[in-house]
Amino acid sequence: LVLGTLLLAPPSTAQQDPWAESYRLEYNGKYAEAQALIEPLAARQPINEFAIMRSAWLLHLQGKYAEAEKRYQRAAEVNPRSLESRLGIMLPQMALYRWNDAIQTGRKVLAESPWNYTAHVRIMVCEEALSRWEDLSKHAAEVSARYPADATLLVYWARAEAALKRSRKAKELYAQVLERVPGHIEASTYVRHVP
Repeated sequence: LVLGTLLLAPPSTAQQDPWAESYRLEYNGKYAEAQALIEPLAARQPINEFAIMRSAWLLHLQGKYAEAEKRYQRAAEVNPRSLESRLGIMLPQMALYRWNDAIQTGRKVLAESPWNYTAHVRIMVCEEALSRWEDLSKHAAEVSARYPADATLLVYWARAEAALKRSRKAKELYAQVLERVPGHIEASTYVRHVP
């Protein structure tokens, strides 16, 4: 009976895999606890690049944006070829409304990987935040040509066209969004309500 009870009992947290437990805690919104499990892994030698990046992500989720940015920069120093760490740097920059910094960071990614989807979309978010509608329109059109099935790029392009008062083009683009994502709320609303 005692052996059966021991076999059915969940393992103690101390015995659990810190990675698995960290993901479980993150899923449950316990970001600080998840980070506490990863911190020792991020600080030890040899350097664990992924632990540093995971720690940065968990700091970001806690709203500790300046610390998250430093941690992502540390990951970029550990592996200067990492596009992921530089894309990570963009997240706290954007959260702090440092749109121009995020654009510059994204452009560094694009210098090495010209059609990196994530970098382009994050730059588009910044262009929208700065109301750079003409830039956003041209940017989204260019990237959409490389990812023609993607609805997100079409949405950014349509938003730019709408802001520029080019409603015919915006309506055409939102209609294309609806082909890819039937029932898309923003696209449906625009197509229905704008003459």
